[in-house]
Amino acid sequence: QVQLVESGGGLVQAGGSLRLSCAASGPTSRYSTMAWFRQAPGKEREFVAAVSRSGGSTRYADSIQGRFTISLDNAKNTVYLQMESLKPEDTAVYYCAARPSGLASYDGSYKYWGQGTQVTVSS
Repeated sequence: QVQLVESGGGLVQAGGSLRLSCAASGPTSRYSTMAWFRQAPGKEREFVAAVSRSGGSTRYADSIQGRFTISLDNAKNTVYLQMESLKPEDTAVYYCAARPSGLASYDGSYKYWGQGTQVTVSS
């Protein structure tokens, strides 16, 4: 069974930075894509970014383009989300997810999920 564990969330002032990590364990053959989603209070979960373990292709949501960077350390089975120039509207629970293949933005297509880590950006 694939397990995903996020870390790195916290409280940061607007304009600040945070780096989230997601460590995966279990059969790596069951997933090729790792992604980040987020869910703000009272809103639906939304796609943030995805990366392919084979080839390193990435995909980003328009709302965070240029501010967030997703990266992967295959040796550690860990995906990162470097977040810069954070805004109060980035406040959300951030979830790590994985799926067999494809840089999909639809959360229903992801099979494996972490428990989430809270990111709060103060103004």
